[in-house]
Amino acid sequence: MDQDFKRRLIVAMADAIIAHAEELTALDSAIGDGDHGLNMKRGFEAVLADAANISAKPLPEALKAIGMTLVMKVGGASGPLYGTLAMGLGKALPAEPSAAEVAVALGRAIEDVKARGKSEAGQKTMLDVLYPLADALDAGQPMTTIADVARSAADGTVALVASRGRASFLGE
Repeated sequence: MDQDFKRRLIVAMADAIIAHAEELTALDSAIGDGDHGLNMKRGFEAVLADAANISAKPLPEALKAIGMTLVMKVGGASGPLYGTLAMGLGKALPAEPSAAEVAVALGRAIEDVKARGKSEAGQKTMLDVLYPLADALDAGQPMTTIADVARSAADGTVALVASRGRASFLGE
């Protein structure tokens, strides 16, 4: 994975989060203090600002750098959770991973997030999307199918009732 490709991935990821900041804030307003979108935007603007330096690093180090930036710049629980996911991937991935190695690394990173958040699948957390995503990767599904699995899993969280955190205050 060359530097330009890593930079394009970083920019695409950051741009997507930044573009959806208002939507994330609106969702957070129903259960919290309405700052999630702003916090995520701030974190990914910092990642974006350092994209050239981050993309110059080997993939594992680049992921760790993204994770550390998110931990330092994103407020609340989200910074540590998203940062843990990125850092966990960085710890588990070789510099030039195969698809199978990506699946294994994602599984390990998910376990890191699970431990950090003290949560389980079915509690209306990011785990409810990450586990099906990891299963699709592990099964060797094509990227279009993996994207469909992620969208379907995200849509499936709508019907879940949160049992932990601020979202639990909403009930049904």
